[in-house]
Amino acid sequence: MAAEHQDPGTRSHGGLFDSVKSLVCTLIAIAHTRMELLSTELEEERMHLYSMLVWAVVALFFAGFGIVLATLFVVLVLWDTHRLVALGIPAVLFLLGAALAWRVVLGKVKAKPRLLAASMAELSKDREHLAPRT
Repeated sequence: MAAEHQDPGTRSHGGLFDSVKSLVCTLIAIAHTRMELLSTELEEERMHLYSMLVWAVVALFFAGFGIVLATLFVVLVLWDTHRLVALGIPAVLFLLGAALAWRVVLGKVKAKPRLLAASMAELSKDREHLAPRT
């Protein structure tokens, strides 16, 4: 009879240990998934910043080139009329290109999602599921 009483205690202790072990494994799996999500979001943010940097450089290039051409345009205003058209059209095109690139940069800044928004949402869901229910 004494052996029968020890078996349930041993099983409940083993069952408790297995439950704790399972809980720890589940928490590690959740943390691993969240870290993968965080890594993905950081990579997306890096690509977003790189894209903005490229468009900002394009805008600055066109603006700089447009300013040089606009300056030459003003200098040559006093010369023959054919030189005005030859320099005026490229100056306008470069300035329009700069304005377009700048609008793209501003659009990307405004459309940028909140940093780590998906990770924060998933962690909130985890907290809700793990919170004691009343």
